[in-house]
Amino acid sequence: MDALELKDLFTVAHFIKTRCDHGLKAGEPKNAINYVFFEVEILDPKTRTQLCYLDKVEPSATIGEIKVLLHRLYPKWYPARQALRLHPEGKPLKDEDVLEELPVGTTATMFLQDLGPQIGWTMVFLSESIGPLFIYLLFYYRLPFLYSSEYAYTRSSHAVIRLACVCHTLHYVKKLVETIFIHRFSHGTLPLNTIALNCLYYWGFAAWLAYYINHPLYTTPMYGKIQIYMSLISFLLCECGNFSIHLVLNQLSCNGSRPLQIPYPSKNPFTWLFFFVSCPNYTYELGSWISFTVMTQCVPVGVFTLFAFVQMTIWARGKHKTYMQEFQNYPELRSAIIPLFL
Repeated sequence: MDALELKDLFTVAHFIKTRCDHGLKAGEPKNAINYVFFEVEILDPKTRTQLCYLDKVEPSATIGEIKVLLHRLYPKWYPARQALRLHPEGKPLKDEDVLEELPVGTTATMFLQDLGPQIGWTMVFLSESIGPLFIYLLFYYRLPFLYSSEYAYTRSSHAVIRLACVCHTLHYVKKLVETIFIHRFSHGTLPLNTIALNCLYYWGFAAWLAYYINHPLYTTPMYGKIQIYMSLISFLLCECGNFSIHLVLNQLSCNGSRPLQIPYPSKNPFTWLFFFVSCPNYTYELGSWISFTVMTQCVPVGVFTLFAFVQMTIWARGKHKTYMQEFQNYPELRSAIIPLFL
């Protein structure tokens, strides 16, 4: 065998070094990365005892997916019942948060809070609307245990009481129809005890105002038919406006509670309020209750309207702020609930 010349050895060595430095061209994967799995440790926030240890979790896994994995190990803790935090006193992580984007290492420690039994938003709205609807009718028909026995099952001779019953029933029937067929709810839930408090609030106010409106000694409005029928027209217009706004909102694209589109008015004149406010559905709702207050001239209705105004203003300002943050081109003329004012 002929010996290799020195220059040939240098050539072979250079070839090997080049291939080692740059890799073989044929068959080498592009953009090769070192894939790392995460480990998730879930602790009790009070005792710091380990509840669950998840191994080999994908870096792209979301908090919602981690909740599903935890639910498989503990069936009683369905995802809506869980609140995961990075610190026992910290804010709950959102379901869409991605594991690798959180301020944790490859071993993430989370704390689980049991939120208790939960109910979806559809059932929440149904329970809040069905109660006032039937409670009001109990007082309208004057069941024996509500007023004196001599007035049991009697009907008032005042037309305003009959109109008030029609308006109140129409309002809550509309809400039930919207809840079932129009509203699109996120997958969020409410704790059972919170729903009980909400129902106590709405049902209690319904009983309070119904008791006085349908009372045998009820006093009719000061300005008579003009006050009654003008308020009735205003009430019906506001109810139509509220329904029209909900139809527009139903057509918008949303990601959970995050809006993906700016709501704009349509050819329907009732939707033109979008030119001035971000939440015209609340504006019309407020208008309905103000009209009902004027029509019945009843103090409990006025108190409920005041409470509703405060609550809807808080909701409207929150939504208005979300619109302003999500869309840079959001119309500057719009206010939250009251045109050019609030």
